[in-house]
Amino acid sequence: MNHSHFLIFLLVFSFPFYLYAQTQKNGSSFLDNYQVTWGGDHVSYLNQGEVVQLSLDNHTGSGFASKLNYGSGFFNMSIKLPDNAYTAGLVIAFYLTSKSNNTNDTHDELDFELLGHTEGKPYLLQTNVFANGQGNREQRMSLWFDPTTDFHSYQFLWNPHHIVFYIDDVPIRVFKNNTNIGVGFPAQPMQIVTSLWNGEAWATDQGRSKMNYTYGPFKAQFKGFDINGCPAQYNASIQECYSSELWWNGPKYWNLSDAEHNAYEKVKKKYLYYDYCNDVGRYPNGVPLECSNLNGFSISHSIST
Repeated sequence: MNHSHFLIFLLVFSFPFYLYAQTQKNGSSFLDNYQVTWGGDHVSYLNQGEVVQLSLDNHTGSGFASKLNYGSGFFNMSIKLPDNAYTAGLVIAFYLTSKSNNTNDTHDELDFELLGHTEGKPYLLQTNVFANGQGNREQRMSLWFDPTTDFHSYQFLWNPHHIVFYIDDVPIRVFKNNTNIGVGFPAQPMQIVTSLWNGEAWATDQGRSKMNYTYGPFKAQFKGFDINGCPAQYNASIQECYSSELWWNGPKYWNLSDAEHNAYEKVKKKYLYYDYCNDVGRYPNGVPLECSNLNGFSISHSIST
């Protein structure tokens, strides 16, 4: 793919005091914003703490999460995947979730899940959106780069208008706020989570290819621990996080720009190979409401006018 065709998504560098108070300072260390949540003896700090490495072997995986919950923002994590020849069953996840705050299945969640491979095959990416406990909105795609040779940025834009998934500033998925027609939209405070874990029941070849620990240990590296987000108490309304004073809520970010939209359409055409909205066999009585076609566009892919 010709990368010159993709728009570079520019962040805003100057903030009013109010906005600055709602975001984390640039150059934050891991310990400023995050904490290890499991598999502590499988977590390493490299380059004077600039990089955190998670490891998985036949004993355990590992993970970390943000100390705070957030109600909107632009969330980024740079990730370098394990370069083992065989990683089938492995899942490297970066996601937002309210699940730790819920005692029932009404959680919201946004998922990047990088899925392991058999020898000679590439990593694949699955994304998903949960709203009020309803998920099953999987999309799967291949990547236009080797995710094992360098760090790549996986990003969520979450504001009251839509959720955009980006890789290296290229939009790969858009989920619009269509609550006006009865479609759920994430509206609960969510924590930022990363993990390295065994998902062999489903991750590779629909679960047919299993983990093989003789190829391990498996190590993924993470960096970029600044957080551009609006902190929110887990049991509180996120209405304040919809403020237009927060740059990611401004009109510029209500829709994709023309250049972003063009890049997004190219990614879908070339790399997207599964979309739940097109799975007629899964939904014989009709696809979910957000997949309905309006003015020639799927709602979940549309650009509002």
